[in-house]
Amino acid sequence: MKQLLLFLFIMIFGAVQAQNIYSKSYGNPKDPAVIFIHGGPSGNATLFEGTTAQKLADKGFYVIVYDRRGEGRSKDDQASMTFKESFEDLNQVYSTYRIKKANILAHSFGGIIGTLFTRQFPKKVSSLTLAGALFSQQETYDHILKEAKEQFKTDSLQLKKITEIESLNKNSAAYRKRCYEIASEMKFFTMPSPTSESKQLRTDYETGEFYPVNFRNAESPLKFYKNEPRNNLDNTAVLKEIRKNGIPIFAVYGKDDGIFSKKQLNDMKNIVGNNHFKLIDNCSHYLFVDQQNEFLQFISLNLK
Repeated sequence: MKQLLLFLFIMIFGAVQAQNIYSKSYGNPKDPAVIFIHGGPSGNATLFEGTTAQKLADKGFYVIVYDRRGEGRSKDDQASMTFKESFEDLNQVYSTYRIKKANILAHSFGGIIGTLFTRQFPKKVSSLTLAGALFSQQETYDHILKEAKEQFKTDSLQLKKITEIESLNKNSAAYRKRCYEIASEMKFFTMPSPTSESKQLRTDYETGEFYPVNFRNAESPLKFYKNEPRNNLDNTAVLKEIRKNGIPIFAVYGKDDGIFSKKQLNDMKNIVGNNHFKLIDNCSHYLFVDQQNEFLQFISLNLK
């Protein structure tokens, strides 16, 4: 009886709280399931949920968003931030919504988690979609610093900062943090020419119900790099293995997402196949906001 009541609650209200995990569903449970994995560590699903989740559901998908344990709305001071824990959270989502198989839609650092989860639990994954997702992390950091040296070649203070970053342990939270800080200074995460649609999406998000709960846990990256031995990964071989085993992989990236080199994007196209890859013009890291219509079209076309 209790299980039936819980199931009915999920179907009616969508949001549940289980093992400190925030999650919410959008759409019809009879439609193909899509589970969104947010970026991080120290991220959350509020931007995707507040701008895109319902619109993707309207395309005929059962969309589920969640915040990983210890991140965003899933507050937990005891969270370890390891991949093992991330897999437990994701498996909890499957259990909560009674899903046997789902399409994984992974953004940014979520791509690392989605890729490793797909390899470990292939029977639970219908497809893996990488959206502006990390896959060869050191290549990304090397690219950021190379571009920074070029952009700031006449700025002695910035060049000194870059030298300091390069001297850090490459498997540390500090190294990752400072690489992304300098990427942000170079506007690598910013859409070059914001459209009226993207501006409106941002405005609606910032004035809506999700922006006030855009919680960021500054301890998450520190815990991850302390507790997780597998960091700074190159998942190129893993992705090839997944594809070889018959699980479709799709990849969609912003052409102006500055954290990825042209080589990395070409490598990804070669891994997933030309028909499974899309590069969106005038689009950076948050492609589901920058160019939402093209993003939704790509997802809908490939996952149906």
